Amino acid sequence: MVIKATTHLNFRGTARQALDFYQSVFGGHVFVSTYGDVGMPKDLPGADKVVFGQVENEDGFRLMAYDIPGRDDADITATAGTTSRENGATLTDRTFFQSVRGENLDEIMKYWDALSNGAEIIEPLAASAWSPGFGMLTDRFGVTWVLDVESP
Repeated sequence: MVIKATTHLNFRGTARQALDFYQSVFGGHVFVSTYGDVGMPKDLPGADKVVFGQVENEDGFRLMAYDIPGRDDADITATAGTTSRENGATLTDRTFFQSVRGENLDEIMKYWDALSNGAEIIEPLAASAWSPGFGMLTDRFGVTWVLDVESP
């Protein structure tokens, strides 16, 4: 049996923009269905919001997203929580981080550079005791990412 775990992100009206941004970072294809596509009358407020969205690339990266019904709010502080690094420890009230691990620093730097556009850098991408490259940021949509290079 083969299973795949896929992160499903919940947004407050910005799922389509987030999926398009993640496609610009990781490549691949975006698939979107709106509430109107699955039966909500198209003239109702929110019918154009994402009920199912996914970005997936050929390398196996996959992320799902949707807009919480009736909860439009582009202010990421409403759902993002906070994360910081202090004295080598991560302090957070978030329930999860999204992790991307690559085989080499050049590969991870490409993703880091793209994700850091408009992001809050929590820990700059640099060599660490456990990895040739480790960094943490919260992107413009409130998702905290941990990027690192797989250790040999």
